[in-house]
Amino acid sequence: MFSTTLRRLAAQPKGPIPIPLYSSPYKATRLWPPDFSKIDRKAQFRLERKYKRRAKLKWARPRWTKFVKIVQMSSIVFIAVYGVLFLDWNQQGNPDHKPFEGIRTWFFGLTGNIWTKDQIRREPDSDEATPKPTGTSS
Repeated sequence: MFSTTLRRLAAQPKGPIPIPLYSSPYKATRLWPPDFSKIDRKAQFRLERKYKRRAKLKWARPRWTKFVKIVQMSSIVFIAVYGVLFLDWNQQGNPDHKPFEGIRTWFFGLTGNIWTKDQIRREPDSDEATPKPTGTSS
């Protein structure tokens, strides 16, 4: 049963199979790279355009490009939101003129009482009006 296997293991090892590196069964129809001194300008341009297109396709990294774009846009949005809502502009410029105070009061008016039990919404027209509770929990 194992006689064939034992005989093959005991036999002389054969060398590696020679692979003809330079003799391919698929012969090239053109010499590459072409001699640019022997071809006209139009053919040179066509070859350069074809090579650039193939190189661009070969080295394209769509996932990496998408990741970089997402990171760039999220960092831009984060910095803009931080600058408008949370940055202390009193130390940076004129303390009398607060550049984003309207946006800040609107935003924190919406989200200021988000975790409280009774939500209070203020009327946008009158500042003197008393706040009205919108949700009652009994």
